Formats: sequence, C-alpha cells, structure tokens
Amino acid sequence: MSWAERLNQSRPLLIVFGGLPGTGKTTIARELTQRLTATYLRIDTIEQRLRDEGLAVGAAGYVIANALAAENLLIGRTVIADCVNPVAAGRNGWRETADRFAARLVEIELVCSVPATHRRRVESRVVDISGHRQPTWDEFTGRHYEPWDREHLILDTAADAVDRLVDRAEAYVREACR
Repeated sequence: MSWAERLNQSRPLLIVFGGLPGTGKTTIARELTQRLTATYLRIDTIEQRLRDEGLAVGAAGYVIANALAAENLLIGRTVIADCVNPVAAGRNGWRETADRFAARLVEIELVCSVPATHRRRVESRVVDISGHRQPTWDEFTGRHYEPWDREHLILDTAADAVDRLVDRAEAYVREACR
C-alpha cells in the first residue's frame, strides 16, 4: 500500500495552498494532488462559474469550497484547496472546516522572491479556465494580502524547480501527519 493510500485511510487531511497570483500555486497543488490521489478544489474555477451564472462572487467562492472540502473530509478524503487565501478570515475558515471534521490542516504559502520573474509570470500566464480574466501586473501590485500568522510551509518558486518544490510540499505533509 502506498503512502498516499495509507494517508487516505487515516484521519482526514486538508491541505490549503495560498499565495499571490503567479507564484505557482496551481502548478504545485495539482502535482501534489496527483501524488496524494487527493480531491482538488480550485477557488478560481468556482468563482468563474459563479460569474458565468451572473452571481455575486465576494466570499462565496471560499464558502462553496469549504462546503465541498467538508463533504470530502467527512468521507475521509484528503483535500487540496488552491486559492490566493489573501486574508486571515479566509485562512480561519479553512481551520474551522478542518476542526469541525477532526481533520489535520496543512498550510502552504507560495511566494516568488524575484520581482522581475514574478511579473513575467503574471503577465505571461495562459488562461486555463474558460472566461477567466487574469489580473494585470498593476492590479496585482495593488492587491490586499495579509501576512500569515501561524506556522506554515513557505515555498519560494523563484528558487527551485517544480519537482523539488512538490517534493518539499510532500515531505512537509508527511511530517505533519506523523
């Protein structure tokens, strides 16, 4: 039995990715999702579907994602949430969801410490959600983003290759599950 299979048979696990657009959250979260055979929830997808239906977004994307995470935690699934997670209130929502279902919570923040690299990534991203509009660099630089206030893994995507970053994330998850 693989580590990922054993993980899904133990106490549920909620892994929450956060970080500004263009830091590599989706790339790393998707790869970790495959390695762990987890359930993947992407806030951008949820929010775009709300927009497509003419509905207000606001906090609704996070509310829906937390509800979907809760349903999966309830049946013992490992869940990976891919979101900007810019404010403490949103991060607290994930913690409350984990607590409500006695799930372990692992938080991972992605950063890109080289501004020129980060800008290039933001400006060259390919839209992979139909109808989704990526923020411009100017919109990005004015975005509100609160510092994290509790222990979490920080991955600097300017400093390492994707495979090594995913390896680090997986090792952090393993350690958190001991």
